[in-house]
Amino acid sequence: MNTQVLKDIRKQTIQDLKIFLEEKGEKGFRAKQIYEWIWNKSASSFDEMTNLSIKTRDLLKESFAFQKVTIAQKQVSSDKTIKVGFRLFDGNLVEGVLIPADDRMTACVSSQVGCSLTCKFCATGYMERKRNLEPGEIYDQVVLIRQLAEEHYNTPLTNIVFMGMGEPLLNYANVLKGIEMITSPEGLNMASKRITLSTAGVAKMIKKLADDEVKFNLALSLHAANDVKRNEIMPINETNSLEALGEALRYFYKKTGTRVTYEYIVFHDVNDQIEDARELYEFSKIIPCKINIIEYNPIAEADYVNAKEDRIEKFRAFLEAKGVTVNVRRSRGKDIDAACGQLAIKEKPGSVA
Repeated sequence: MNTQVLKDIRKQTIQDLKIFLEEKGEKGFRAKQIYEWIWNKSASSFDEMTNLSIKTRDLLKESFAFQKVTIAQKQVSSDKTIKVGFRLFDGNLVEGVLIPADDRMTACVSSQVGCSLTCKFCATGYMERKRNLEPGEIYDQVVLIRQLAEEHYNTPLTNIVFMGMGEPLLNYANVLKGIEMITSPEGLNMASKRITLSTAGVAKMIKKLADDEVKFNLALSLHAANDVKRNEIMPINETNSLEALGEALRYFYKKTGTRVTYEYIVFHDVNDQIEDARELYEFSKIIPCKINIIEYNPIAEADYVNAKEDRIEKFRAFLEAKGVTVNVRRSRGKDIDAACGQLAIKEKPGSVA
């Protein structure tokens, strides 16, 4: 039987499974066992469900399939960063990264195949958006990266960042469902505060996060606190201006009390002047925040290059002197395709489904 026509087992709620089983003359309580295998034990086949009878497992195989994510390629950097190309059930490729540090082990995951935004510095921005990822595909990335952390470094995964391919807030329902299964006691039971969702800035969806009273962290890819410059770097700013984002961030903070992180890549002769730092400081006063100044990992598709070290240092010093919490994030995986989208963009058109 062609598994492509079977329903994805991970799109079924526990109630859906209970109804299905009872209609087939099976015990309804088996639904809880199946659900536990899927989300708590990260099963990827029905044969793993050893507390179910072979008859029940065969019944599930006839009606459902696992739309599994697999590792298609892997690159290990000299700094221990691991870049992963994930193959989806339909042949598409998305990316994830394992980022080891002294105090944490972080998984960077994707939310879409490609991206509809056209940020000029990002490899994914030069790809078309093909589709949104399903909650199970988001969950799988975390499970597979967690396995890499344990296999390569004998260390558990501690943090998750949605900073891979795609704009998470344009796949809102699936991303939140994926996070629910990652944080739920019925799922991976990871702490919400260990998860950071990074957005290019969709103001109305930032407000929705606030209304939904999310517990995870929010990061805004800012890269300029000046509308003219940000429009050039990130065209989404033309419909989500700094003023609109500021209003949304105030609303988010009022509802959640969560300090926001601003991500700021410093590009040479684009946004690395003291005047740029001054504008960033003014924007940072909107709500309590911290700022991550990020080294740029150049891509072939864009003309941007990283700011010079002395400029980065002056930029950081200016903000710190103003009392802003600042971290400088050094570029990781420089010797591999670690910038977002670099692996996937190398795939020739037509090589994926």
